[in-house]
Amino acid sequence: MTMKKTFLALTLLVSLAVSAQSDKYTQMMQKNISLLDSAKSIDELQSLAGTFDRIGDAEKTKWLPYYYAALAQTWVGWNPATKDKDANSAKINAYLAKAEAIEKNAELYAVENMSATQQMLVDPQSRWMTYGKTAGEALQKGLQADPNNPRLYYLQGMSLFGTPPQFGGGKDKAKPLFEKSVSLYKAAHPEPLAPTWGQKQAEDMLAQCN
Repeated sequence: MTMKKTFLALTLLVSLAVSAQSDKYTQMMQKNISLLDSAKSIDELQSLAGTFDRIGDAEKTKWLPYYYAALAQTWVGWNPATKDKDANSAKINAYLAKAEAIEKNAELYAVENMSATQQMLVDPQSRWMTYGKTAGEALQKGLQADPNNPRLYYLQGMSLFGTPPQFGGGKDKAKPLFEKSVSLYKAAHPEPLAPTWGQKQAEDMLAQCN
């Protein structure tokens, strides 16, 4: 075998190995994203958060596994049975830090918003100036990064929906944001493995505003 043929053979082997590794990553992610979509219990969600974290540690250059780890932990935080929201948010933020060390984007800011919101809701009156501010800033950074992200408008709508009218919130203020969110969801064409959650929630909240 000539040197040129040897080089071509090695190049082909490396290419096949990389392709196989990529296929394995995609399959693992698809499997666990599907499990996350159907997960109900805190134990299931925490287990999936750990699984996504390990996938991220193995891949090293991909932010999505850490994003889904943070998202799974976020769903834990919304569960009423989770009493220590601060401890749970610390876990969310640790996953986000790993993801943001690779790439900062609108999807990560959306989860950052939810993490801060969970901490703010522990005691809104005393925590609004700190965690409420952090949550709002995360939304603004997200919208600057991607002004067509439907999840950000859904979360912005949720913030206004839960704010009393005398403080600038209420259904009337939230409704246009839910409308925009639903419209963007319907127009979206997400790439494989990309986040898709939130459309049903946005549609349900829009119905409550009508």
